[in-house]
Amino acid sequence: MMSLFTTFSKKVSSLSRKTIIIVVVIIVLVGGFLLFHRKAPVRQSVTVTQGPIVETVSITGNTTPTSSVALGFGTGGTITGVYSAVGKTVTQGQLLAQLDSGNALGQLRQAQANLALQMAQGQNTSVNVADVQKQQDVLVANAYHTLLSSSLQAVPNDVTVSTVAPMITGDYSGGEGDYVIHMYPSNSSTGESFYISGLESGLNNQAASNAVPLGTQGLYVQFPVGSLAQYGNTVWTVSVPNTKSTSYTTNHNTYVAAQANRDKAIADAQAAIANNASGATVSQAQIASAQAAVQSAQAALQNYQIVAPISGVVTQFDAKRGEFASPGTPLVSVISANSFEVDALLSEVDIGKVALNNKVNMTIDAFPGETFTGTIFYISPAQTTTGGVVGYKIKIAFDKNDARMKSGLTANLVITTRQKDSVLLLPQYAILQTDKGTFVQVMDKGAVKNMPVTLGLQDQNGNVEIVSGVTVGEQVLNIGLK
Repeated sequence: MMSLFTTFSKKVSSLSRKTIIIVVVIIVLVGGFLLFHRKAPVRQSVTVTQGPIVETVSITGNTTPTSSVALGFGTGGTITGVYSAVGKTVTQGQLLAQLDSGNALGQLRQAQANLALQMAQGQNTSVNVADVQKQQDVLVANAYHTLLSSSLQAVPNDVTVSTVAPMITGDYSGGEGDYVIHMYPSNSSTGESFYISGLESGLNNQAASNAVPLGTQGLYVQFPVGSLAQYGNTVWTVSVPNTKSTSYTTNHNTYVAAQANRDKAIADAQAAIANNASGATVSQAQIASAQAAVQSAQAALQNYQIVAPISGVVTQFDAKRGEFASPGTPLVSVISANSFEVDALLSEVDIGKVALNNKVNMTIDAFPGETFTGTIFYISPAQTTTGGVVGYKIKIAFDKNDARMKSGLTANLVITTRQKDSVLLLPQYAILQTDKGTFVQVMDKGAVKNMPVTLGLQDQNGNVEIVSGVTVGEQVLNIGLK
C-alpha cells in the first residue's frame, strides 16, 4: 500500500515541474515579444508663430446716470408750491418746490432797500423820503401778508369729529378774521357741498378732492378723503391769522420788525438829506456791509426753494403742498437724461493692468446682439471692500449716448489694457510652469529637454507672448492639450 502511494506522489511531482516550466517559457516569450515590438510614444508638437496679441480684462458692471442729485429744503417750513412730478423732464435752474418764504423775502427786500439808501448816500445823491417810505410800506405789507397767509388750517367746531381736515391753500389778500365752512349733503356728483360765513358769507360751492375757491380773497379748500360723504354736516373754522401754527410767532416778529425797520429807514433817509446838504457821505465799508446783507438774505431765501442743479428727469418727488418739510430731508431726486456711464468694481489682481483712457467693448443684457464702446475715465484711488473682498471702482463713459439707456442695466465689459503688433506666440498649453521656473519642452537627441522662456502678455484666446527663449518657427512639445 505504501509503495503505491509513493509511486503516485512521484508522478504528480513530475507533472507539476513540467507545468511550471511551460508557464515560465510562455511568460518569457510574451515578455520578449512586447519588449522588441513596443512602439515609441507619440509626441505632438506646436510651432512658435509671430503676430499681434491683445491683453484684456473682463468684468461686469451696471449703467448709472452721469449725474444724480437728491434735493431737500435748507430750512423747515410748510410747502406752498410744487412745480414738477416723477417722470417730468426739468432744466437746470428750474424751481421744483417752495416753502412759505414770506419772512425771508421780506428780509431780502429790506436789505435791498437799505443798500439802495447807502448807495445813494455814498454817491452824494439826493434821497427821496417818499420813495423810501413807499418801499418800506411794501415790505411791511409783505410781512403782514405772510403773517395772515401762513399755515392756515381748518379746525372742526366739534372736537369729536375725526374726519381728515380740509386743506387750505392759496395766496390770501384779505384781512383778519374767521372763515366758517358749513358742510351739507347735496345732489351733486360729489355728494357734498358747503357754504361759508364770517369774513365772507354765502358763496356756495361743491366739495371736491381738488382745490376749489374759498371765498374771493385768494384762498382754496380741498377735501383729501376718498368719500366726501364723510364730512356730513360738519362745520370748520379757518382763523386768519392762524395763531396756533408753529410759524405764527416768527411771522409776527417779522411783521413787527418790518414796522420798526420802516421807521428807521425813513429816519435814515431824512438824515441822509441833512448829510447831503452838509456834503457828508457814507463810507465804502458801509456800502460793502449793505451789499453783504443783500447777499446773505438772497442765500437765506434759497433755503426755501428746491431748484434743479442739473437738467434731467425727476425720479423721486415727495414734496406735497401743505405738508411740513424738515430741513435736509431728501424730497426730490433728479438724474441726467440720456447721459449714462458704467460703474464696475475691478479686483486688486487686475487693477495694475488698467489705466485711464483704456478702450472698452461692452454688451448689455437688455440689448442682445449689440456692442457698445467706451473709455475708462475714472479709477478710484481708494479700495472698496465688499464681503471681505477688495476691489477698486472704475467708471466708463459711452462713446455715444443712447436714448434707450436706463439706470441699473447689467453691462459685460472687455477692457483692452495692452496690445503688441508683432510678437512670438505660443498657446498656453505649450507652457510648463514649475517651482524652478517657466519652460517649454523640446526634443534633443531623442530625449525631452526643458528650455527656459520669459513670458509677456496673455490674451483671452489662450495665447501667450514669448519674450525670450524660442525663435519663430521652432517646434516645441504640446504638453497640455492632447
